[in-house]
Amino acid sequence: MIWSDILAFTVVAALLVMSPGPNGLLIAKTVPTSGRIAGASNIAGFVAAFYVHGALSILGISVLLVQSATAFTIVKILGAAYLCWIGIKALIEAYRGVQSQTASEPARRHRTLQRAFVEGFLTNALNPKVSMFYLAAFPQFIPVSEAAVLSAFLLVSLHALINAVWFGAMVVLFAQVTALSRSGSVQRRLKAITGLVFIGFGVKLATTRLTL
Repeated sequence: MIWSDILAFTVVAALLVMSPGPNGLLIAKTVPTSGRIAGASNIAGFVAAFYVHGALSILGISVLLVQSATAFTIVKILGAAYLCWIGIKALIEAYRGVQSQTASEPARRHRTLQRAFVEGFLTNALNPKVSMFYLAAFPQFIPVSEAAVLSAFLLVSLHALINAVWFGAMVVLFAQVTALSRSGSVQRRLKAITGLVFIGFGVKLATTRLTL
């Protein structure tokens, strides 16, 4: 693998990572209510899901997902349902916060590291767009040689590193913003907004059509 291919993949992956999506929304939902460490656990879940998708793509299993309309639809609906479920939970929490009339206290929610990890993992593992990205990108950047598998995992690691850096910066940013706005009403509004956007992403994913 030559450096120009690595640089090209880095640019493509970075643009994908920085585009608005459910990962950023999950960080925005987790950090203000559960703290930096929970946000970092979200990111660890992202990375684990990337390696799963990468391994499946390398083994060729994801090809079946993309070529089979039925399999693609099943995974798509599961992913959409999960995103909508996260959004609905956030709306319920925001509503309960309003009903409790405890504006003097932040609407915080204890989230274990394991729970945050699973949320991050499922948000990506159930997103067929991640598999589509790997299947579309790998053939363009991986050399046909005995080192193809090693090169593929190198690209997966690079993608994971870009995610860790970008969303790690987001964790720090949201932690700072949260420190400046401990108002319970502000956090409830944030939950309501992220809940609606998560549902929007879920609906968008549910209407995604197979184009590869």
